[in-house]
Amino acid sequence: MKPPDLFQSIYRLKSKNIIYIFISLWFYRLNLKKIINVMYQEIVLALLLGLGLSASCGFRVFLPLLITSLAAYFKILPEGMVYSISWLGTLPAVITFATASVIEIGGYYIPVVDNFLDFIATPLSVAAGTLLTASFLQIDNEMIKWGLGLIVGGGTAGIVQTGTAFTRLLSSKTTLTAGNGLLATGENTLAFSCAVFAFIVPVIAGVLAIAIVLIMLYFIKRSSTRLAKMKLS
Repeated sequence: MKPPDLFQSIYRLKSKNIIYIFISLWFYRLNLKKIINVMYQEIVLALLLGLGLSASCGFRVFLPLLITSLAAYFKILPEGMVYSISWLGTLPAVITFATASVIEIGGYYIPVVDNFLDFIATPLSVAAGTLLTASFLQIDNEMIKWGLGLIVGGGTAGIVQTGTAFTRLLSSKTTLTAGNGLLATGENTLAFSCAVFAFIVPVIAGVLAIAIVLIMLYFIKRSSTRLAKMKLS
């Protein structure tokens, strides 16, 4: 009895051809798994990098943008990452962010001005964190790409910035701004460290960023409680 017409071509194939087809499919499956694993690793690495840079944005808006701009300008990043942030790797961008960083860092050492900068920096830090995180994500779907950028990058930067704002406000009231300079120095150090670690060791930077977010959430809760008690007294 002959097989159905639909399977005649397969029936007539020699056994070695069938074996060749199965081997080809097996290798294709392995290659597909490798591609998926590489893509997954790249996304995780980009998210960890984004976490570190976003935490840095929470302390200082323009310093992580400057460091990223320098990294792109001198091409010390993998080729794919440099291409994704090519708009940052130009000399005008480096000069612009360097100037903005100097002004921002200096402004936080001036009483009253530092609290005003916190008011401005909150939305800017969210925007910067979102932009940097999304820029490193190699995802074709723009909605998912910018959604992750906003949640991971913008959320991290916003929480850190809010925590520093509450801490500075509490410092202004308890030390009459005398301790704000020391606080600003600590923030500058953390902003620089988080941004540099994000490029050198993104895994450590990501873990550090998560720890900073948890600490800031604790500071926000504690500072808001103390400020509320000070208003009542």
